[in-house]
Amino acid sequence: MRRALRLLALGLLLAVQAVANAATPATVPDTIEQRVAACIACHGREGATTNAGYFPRLAGKPAGYLFNQLVSFRDGRRFNSDMAYMVQHLSDAYLREMAEYFAGLQLPYPPVSPVSDATPEQQRRGRQLVREGDAARGIPACVQCHGAALTGVQPAIPGLLGLPRLYVSSQLGAWLTNERHAMAPDCMADIGRRMSTADINAVASWLAVQPMPADTRPAASLPAPLPVKCGGMPAK
Repeated sequence: MRRALRLLALGLLLAVQAVANAATPATVPDTIEQRVAACIACHGREGATTNAGYFPRLAGKPAGYLFNQLVSFRDGRRFNSDMAYMVQHLSDAYLREMAEYFAGLQLPYPPVSPVSDATPEQQRRGRQLVREGDAARGIPACVQCHGAALTGVQPAIPGLLGLPRLYVSSQLGAWLTNERHAMAPDCMADIGRRMSTADINAVASWLAVQPMPADTRPAASLPAPLPVKCGGMPAK
């Protein structure tokens, strides 16, 4: 009988403790890391997605670029239901804090597979457009804006390497079909509409198999002025 009473008392004590624990909510740290945790669901841990995913990498991109994209999702220039829902009520200051957090992350890139189903001709065309452009059609070389290493340029031009092929082709295609917009003047919309579907596939295929350089950080500046005027970039 005494043993049974002791077990009953212990059971009641544990039950009371469980109720007390349930009534006391866990304390969640109010940090920027905690507040942007929802981004990881799509963009990967700390915003460093793998090269097999659709969603772009956030870590290490220029803060100005990330901020401009968040504002564009909030203000309707870019269209994604999940992104719009997450940022629709956030202030510029909050969006800038998020952008600066991800920009400050320096994380390794996943290995790039050199295997591609693109033909040699597609690869050649992709390299030509990236490195030389097509002056006859008014298409500047990607390196003229995104930097010689294609890792982006401060304060607001993104890198083009380390991105999934599907993502690059879909975003270029969105400019071609007028489904994506940027701050005026929308230079990429003008350039994208001059590219054919074959051009877009060639560029995305070539970029997807390029190895990352030793220094993956965005360049501090370009050696020459931008070939076109782009919104979101400071005037010089």
